[in-house]
Amino acid sequence: MRSMFAWFIVAAALALPAHQLLPQAVPVSSTLSPSLDDVRAALDKYQDPILAVHDGYFSTLACVQFPAAGGAGQMPYSAGGMGVHFLNVGLIGPTVDPLHPQVLLYESDGERLRLAAAEWFVPLSTGVKARPQLFDHPFDGPMEGHHPIMPEMMHHYDLHVWLWKPNPAGMFSPTNPAVKCGKTGYSLSEKAPRLVPAQ
Repeated sequence: MRSMFAWFIVAAALALPAHQLLPQAVPVSSTLSPSLDDVRAALDKYQDPILAVHDGYFSTLACVQFPAAGGAGQMPYSAGGMGVHFLNVGLIGPTVDPLHPQVLLYESDGERLRLAAAEWFVPLSTGVKARPQLFDHPFDGPMEGHHPIMPEMMHHYDLHVWLWKPNPAGMFSPTNPAVKCGKTGYSLSEKAPRLVPAQ
């Protein structure tokens, strides 16, 4: 696990500042609260995944989906996908900033990646003492890491917000039944992570 985080820290340190923006996308819904509208407007530039890399977000390669709902002792995920996670390790800490999510989620669309959601991610190892909350919504977890793209011992809280792709399961649902990963070498079907005790 140390080598994985060492790699992420080096990669984040080498990230270049961004110098370009993409045009703003058509909003998913006109009924979002102003705070979520502000967050989406601030993050719209990351519809270009190259710009996300410039700002320190790095792809975990795999398109993650959960074919079955979570069971006893697991996160109560609905069946659905999450997509490709881009992680910014430089943003990881015990507190969260609404305008700086630790993870961006992209949906595979042929040769393209389309920004679908943002995720705020807080490992228990940061010393977090209480369940985080954003947008009047408590984080999910704590749970194990999402193996194999994350060590299982990476116990954490997280909150997914589907700001760019409508989610039939709800804007704050971790999984989205409308997200499909296709049949590529990096499509991973996972089981819902197990719940763990809070520290």
